[in-house]
Amino acid sequence: MTQKSALAILQTGANVFLTGAPGSGKTHTVRAYIDWLRDHDIEPAIAASTGVAATHIHGVTIHAWSGIGITDHFTPYEIDRIASKEPVAKRIQKTKVLIIDEISMLSGIVLDAVDAVCRHVRGNDQPFGGMQVVLVGDFFQLPPIVRRNFGQSQSYGREEKTTSSFSFESSAWHSLHVVTCYLTEQHRQDDGQFLSLLSSIRAGSFAEDEAALLQERYVTAESLAAEIPRLYTHNVDVDRLNDLQLGVLPGNTRVFTMESSGRAVLIESLKRGCLSPEQLVLKEGAVVMCTKNSSSLGYANGTLGKIIGFEQETSYPIIEMLNERTLAIPPAEWVVEEEGKIRARISQIPLRLAWAVTVHKSQGQSLDAAAMDLSRAFEYGQGYVALSRVRTLEGLYLLGWSARALAVHPLVESHDQEFQAASEAAEELFGELESSGERLLLEHNFIKACGGTLEVPKGGRKKVSASKQNTYEETLVLLKEGKSIEDIVAARNLTFGTICDHLEKLTLSGRLRPEELEKLAPKTLRSHLPAIEKVFVATGFERLAPVFTKLNEAYSYDELKLARALLRSAPSVSPPASR
Repeated sequence: MTQKSALAILQTGANVFLTGAPGSGKTHTVRAYIDWLRDHDIEPAIAASTGVAATHIHGVTIHAWSGIGITDHFTPYEIDRIASKEPVAKRIQKTKVLIIDEISMLSGIVLDAVDAVCRHVRGNDQPFGGMQVVLVGDFFQLPPIVRRNFGQSQSYGREEKTTSSFSFESSAWHSLHVVTCYLTEQHRQDDGQFLSLLSSIRAGSFAEDEAALLQERYVTAESLAAEIPRLYTHNVDVDRLNDLQLGVLPGNTRVFTMESSGRAVLIESLKRGCLSPEQLVLKEGAVVMCTKNSSSLGYANGTLGKIIGFEQETSYPIIEMLNERTLAIPPAEWVVEEEGKIRARISQIPLRLAWAVTVHKSQGQSLDAAAMDLSRAFEYGQGYVALSRVRTLEGLYLLGWSARALAVHPLVESHDQEFQAASEAAEELFGELESSGERLLLEHNFIKACGGTLEVPKGGRKKVSASKQNTYEETLVLLKEGKSIEDIVAARNLTFGTICDHLEKLTLSGRLRPEELEKLAPKTLRSHLPAIEKVFVATGFERLAPVFTKLNEAYSYDELKLARALLRSAPSVSPPASR
């Protein structure tokens, strides 16, 4: 299924399981859907199964969102106790759309508990109390880990579990009657051979040709360059190697301490999920990995490099990347946002030591290179997970491997075939609904049921309420005081994207002059503007998603918002702002 088809299905309000191989566009599709919801004044609840995944989507863990925390037992009393918490009840009551990322790592027991809490709070016996639920993930990735005797048989009709369970085995999953959208496009992987190899593992058809490719990537530990990260399954192995390698380097250490603000519980959640440590200890010569994306600075989550010095004025670390390009790395922010407001934020240099990384902590990353030993007794799927962390076959260094390591869980393999068949059937059905006009009717009914705005003027220019006008004025006052965008984000406790929206509105209304806006934009973004302009002119100025895709995700949505504002303010550009 294409991303376009999946998005059209999501817009009908159907409960959806969005899946596909790494690089198929799951995250991009979710972002496009979130943009669409917000365009229609519907604010989704965004959660993930783990803290690491939550930091990638500016959300919280599903455990925190639902209030279940780390509770082991979900009795009727526990469900009632959780549902009685005022913040939890308020949050669940107002939710129209719930998105849960990395569903593969969420056990069926926990999904059932979230379902039970939502039904209880909303007084509605429909699945999750009647909200739209979007489950996102790939079951070939890391599976859930469930302790023995986790869950209680008297809680909500489930038998006691003594082993791990996939979320697709849960009562909640079956009651949702999800529409499966299995994305089949490939946007990340340019290495055809490597993509074919990974696909063969998913399909259970790994054979001699694929084995020969892996054998070509075999290296000895002695011949492996120190700059190549080792991939391990346990934190203790990673910490041991990183500490050892840092200790043998000469020179003094530089310590960068994480800063934070907001609600304490959300700050702790951000810290647990952040790939950069609270105390980042560096030396010249240290092998590091970037933990955030920044197209304006030219690095990505998973970019490798080596510390070659520190800036004299700022003390920011300077890294030399594998392509020999050098770059100073300033602090970055990780935030939890809700309805355009930042509820918590942490700030740290977006680096981590990278002589070694764990498979789990590399979640969501595409590594330039990695060395791994797949010859040990791996669990089902761990070989595939480790291999899929690397961008290309050339970046793969094998210290050993076995056929057992490349086996996938039989239950995942059989269900994957069912998911693919269900996706094909869904695409055919919704294609017919599109042709008859019924899909659009479903979309309109869904927007109305959520209390959203049906009509969105082209260019995203909606009628501005008095409260909105006031918030624009507050931003304008800070701009006139000479504040940067980052200063305004911090001062107003809003997201970068929200401030970019303000800049665009202020520019279009004539309150902010083009030359004033231009001064606010990073120099790198201004230099790339001609190339970005060509794509906007070709695809239109109304939606960012097509531009994001055409530019191969090289720029964030926030950067594209700022670029669009610059282009709309330029005399030489006449985009259709309100036609």
